[in-house]
Amino acid sequence: MADILSKGALFPEELIPDLIQKTTGSSALAQLCAASPIPFNGMREFTFQLDKEIDVVAENGAKSIGGVTVTPVTIVPIKVEYGARVSDEFVYASETVQMDYLSAFSDGFARKVARGIDLMAFHGINPRTATASSVIGDNNFDSVVTQIVTIADETAPDGDVESAIALVQDSDHDVTGIAMAPAFRSALAAQTYDSGVKLYPELAWGNAPGTLNGLAVASNSTLSANSSLDRALVGDFTNFFRWGYAKEIPIEVIRYGNPDNDETMGDLKGHNQVYLRGEMYLGWGILDATAFALIQAAE
Repeated sequence: MADILSKGALFPEELIPDLIQKTTGSSALAQLCAASPIPFNGMREFTFQLDKEIDVVAENGAKSIGGVTVTPVTIVPIKVEYGARVSDEFVYASETVQMDYLSAFSDGFARKVARGIDLMAFHGINPRTATASSVIGDNNFDSVVTQIVTIADETAPDGDVESAIALVQDSDHDVTGIAMAPAFRSALAAQTYDSGVKLYPELAWGNAPGTLNGLAVASNSTLSANSSLDRALVGDFTNFFRWGYAKEIPIEVIRYGNPDNDETMGDLKGHNQVYLRGEMYLGWGILDATAFALIQAAE
């Protein structure tokens, strides 16, 4: 087992679905939109729109131009990685202990990937540095969504959701879900009728239901991370957002060198360490920005 892992071989096949399953369960975007396979070399999606309404034509009458707009959106997977140094006792341990190490590492990696998907697609940042990524560029909601509702009354968030839904529907799109920051979820939970009865009792005490008023709901801290003003994102996640990953997920055990490029840490062999590294290729695309609206806090 150790000899195979030292060559950076893949996990046994039965462990790969477990890794992906944990990732899906921890990402707001993954909860609102199922993953689609993304080829390693990328893929191109097309939005197809007939520009005008149907035309009534009189008997023997002339037909007029309709028109069609086809817009391509290219989705190219980008590489993400996470690595950690562990004692080289890992190499000499039994196969059971090695799998315990790898299971714990894969679980942590899955959670970091899940959070990273949201941070990258919401804000366009490198999750580790929390700064804008030139690799991601404008392929993120903050950069492309122009339909914005600014919160005027923090005690009435329900009205902001209605306003955001109206913006999306006025753009001839449906609304299939809402991603919420914890503060916005808490504000909804605190909202009451004039009688004092909770407007959304299913949100009480930190509950996080999968639906609210029939609308798919996901909430985590990534939407408002990095001092973002974003508090909620409403839109058609089912039809106009795509995300996925390339098939192979290598988990590599490195025995030599300085793979994290940190001179203060020194050579692995010289410090009785090995390096565990996980890599994944992720891709996503926002097919039509008008299918979404952001709810933001006032500056």
